[in-house]
Amino acid sequence: MELKEAFLELIRRAATDLPPDVEAVLQKAYEKEDDNTPAKNVFATILENVKLARKQSTPICQDTGSLVFYIDYPEGGQERTYREAIEWAAVEATNRQYLRPNAVDPISGKNSGNNLGINAPYIHFHQWQKDEVRVRLLLKGGGSENVGAQYKLPHPPLNAGRDLKGVRKVIIDAVKNAQGLGCAPGSIGVGIGGGRDTSYALSKEQFFRKMGERSPNPELAELETRLLEELNQLQIGPMGFGGKTTVLEVFIASQARHPATYYVSVSYNCWAYRRKTMTIKNGEVRYDD
Repeated sequence: MELKEAFLELIRRAATDLPPDVEAVLQKAYEKEDDNTPAKNVFATILENVKLARKQSTPICQDTGSLVFYIDYPEGGQERTYREAIEWAAVEATNRQYLRPNAVDPISGKNSGNNLGINAPYIHFHQWQKDEVRVRLLLKGGGSENVGAQYKLPHPPLNAGRDLKGVRKVIIDAVKNAQGLGCAPGSIGVGIGGGRDTSYALSKEQFFRKMGERSPNPELAELETRLLEELNQLQIGPMGFGGKTTVLEVFIASQARHPATYYVSVSYNCWAYRRKTMTIKNGEVRYDD
């Protein structure tokens, strides 16, 4: 398979086929809700939508999101080669209606019509020592992006200090402020430390973790588990209708920070949790969820 076609297929799968681990969590959330409630009905509609999108190879959501790629490739690889293939695939995917045109120039207000623009698609490149290429794609919706938040600790309004207790307080605050917006139930990605930009980047990269995958750091893993329980006690529920499931998962990661800063970035991903991975080795292409 040519590289361009491989990227096109990656985009198609991400846009139309919800990962099975996400679908399973949605199914469990549906089963938890009481019969004849708005929450139960919302989950029933979501699950039916997931099945139809997969069967008909049509987008899971009308907002097909912004394309965010993370590419790990061996030394000697050419970034330009991957970028050109991605840009071709984005245009073709738009033509085939796997993607909605979502690249708007903020100065002119003009939509490019093909999902291309400055930093669109956005690509993170990283060289590694392996003899294979790993491409991870996240389709990030605009509604969920709008309810993300960043905090600088200490944060006096919440009496949140520079520790995990403070981190917990601001994460809960971010979800409370979302109040079902961003197409709840969502998943929460958190980046602790770094600068304002790298903190957000770390938070979004957490969305490549599988449902139930805990942090290798015991303290963060414990906080993830605690927050998942606490956030689902808020009773905000799917789409803000109330219910037992407000978030599907919580992923937290940390990185080094400057002594003078302590950022906590909270990224929110809607129920249409669209991620796919493509691995290329010895000319063979493999797709994973």
